[in-house]
Amino acid sequence: MKYTDILINIRKLVRSINLESKRIQKAHGVSIPQLLCMTFLSDKDNYQSTSTEISRYLNLNISTTSGIINRLEKKSLVVRLPKSGDKRVTPVGLTSKGQKLLNASPELIHEQLTKKLKQLPTEEIEQINTVLEKLVGYLNIEGIDASAIITIEEPIISIEDPDNVIPEKRKLE
Repeated sequence: MKYTDILINIRKLVRSINLESKRIQKAHGVSIPQLLCMTFLSDKDNYQSTSTEISRYLNLNISTTSGIINRLEKKSLVVRLPKSGDKRVTPVGLTSKGQKLLNASPELIHEQLTKKLKQLPTEEIEQINTVLEKLVGYLNIEGIDASAIITIEEPIISIEDPDNVIPEKRKLE
């Protein structure tokens, strides 16, 4: 096996995630983070939660989550619900239009991978994780924040100097 085969396989993984993001956006008019937000709400009691809980689930900061919710609300896929008492906490609810979109959306690539990984023996999962940890170590990228979702708020970080954050932002939403 050539070393380039490993690089090609990594590139295939990255490219498939990028292509999936574009396909979901084109077919359904929402980003993967928006779809994940709606999925989270669909699994909650009464189809609602708070921005803080959504932010924790998505592993994103609250301002990014608020932007996701704003865009979904403009499309009438979620709604901010009035709540008596504490005005600082506003529940967010999934609308019937949002549920219909979820029902029509395909299974995401990470959901497919999760199903496959659950079928593997524990030893094999540990081997895969060990190899991935080695690759991360070889690239000296252990300290990079690793949310499963790249969003508008995520700065591009120089791999040569992780403390040097490039001011432009990636935008996949």
